[in-house]
Amino acid sequence: MKTVSLALLAFTALAAPAFAQSAGDMTLGFGLGYVDPKSDNGTVAGGATTIGTNTRPTITFEYFIRDNIGIEVLGALPFKHDINIAGARIGETKHLPPTISINYHIPTGGPLTPFVGLGLNYTTFFEDRSPLGELEIDDSFGLAAHVGFDYALSAKSALRMDLRYIDIDADVNLNGVKIGEVEIDPLVAGVSYVMKF
Repeated sequence: MKTVSLALLAFTALAAPAFAQSAGDMTLGFGLGYVDPKSDNGTVAGGATTIGTNTRPTITFEYFIRDNIGIEVLGALPFKHDINIAGARIGETKHLPPTISINYHIPTGGPLTPFVGLGLNYTTFFEDRSPLGELEIDDSFGLAAHVGFDYALSAKSALRMDLRYIDIDADVNLNGVKIGEVEIDPLVAGVSYVMKF
């Protein structure tokens, strides 16, 4: 019975559609992104700083400049994070992290298509708030790495799971005076529904 089940599973995998990408193809993805900053976020005002996690809707658009090679733009609704110093909450901020990546989708001929990518991130912070005074976090430029896979639901749609590392470092100012630097450097885990057209 186990042999029959394994054979059926293998046949199903082989019979599933491939999610191939050719030059000129475009994809649009809608999903969720979970931002998890690294555990040690630097020192602000002499204290160890930690930044909270957050989940928000995301959107991606990718244009394939060659077979299996695409330029992707990632956008999202604003992420909101608590800012803690030495375990005490001292403020909050929102940020937008648009990221442009070049992704290589590894052709397998089957329903599972892994990919790897490298790109640039620009993060802008806004609505910085603190009971201690006027809080301002500077914008950040940094590298971004991208890995994941698409599982084909049809020749034109796929379920995507991915993981990004984004280098986000920014100066922190209170009442116009620099009080430190945060190193957020998050991992961003995503799941999305991707359509090809």
